[in-house]
Amino acid sequence: MKIGILSDTHGLFDEPLRHFFAEVDEVWHAGDIGGSSVAEAIAAFKPLRAVYGNIDGEDIRRSHPLYQRFACEGVQVLMTHIGGYPGRYDPSVGGLLRSNPPQLFVCGHSHILKVMFDKKLSCLHINPGAAGRYGFHAVRTAVRLEIQNGSMSGLEVGEWRKN
Repeated sequence: MKIGILSDTHGLFDEPLRHFFAEVDEVWHAGDIGGSSVAEAIAAFKPLRAVYGNIDGEDIRRSHPLYQRFACEGVQVLMTHIGGYPGRYDPSVGGLLRSNPPQLFVCGHSHILKVMFDKKLSCLHINPGAAGRYGFHAVRTAVRLEIQNGSMSGLEVGEWRKN
């Protein structure tokens, strides 16, 4: 299964993202979607799994949870918006990660693309950076990943100018 991963769209789902995700089977959004119209546009494009972020209003919070825990092609996944990274997990999720480590942890919030393997938890950490234009990041980013038979491969990063 091919997965498109993004975060911090802040109300934007444009042609560069559609093109980058054209061949994926699902899109996973790690919060700060920016409104139900964006979530609906993504869901009309590809099946969507999403969590709400700190800037998301009640419309998104009613339709998407704070955490999503699920299996994809034999890989256990945990996704939330504010998560930190290996060695510096946010206290809101650190205990959950340590008590029942997933194989893949996806979060957003920082606007900083970060892919790291947490050796202590045997968990791949992905923060796809920010796909929207709002924020301090200089480059918009998103990630594609293939998951098959319990393993992950073929990770690719998309980058676009912010303006």
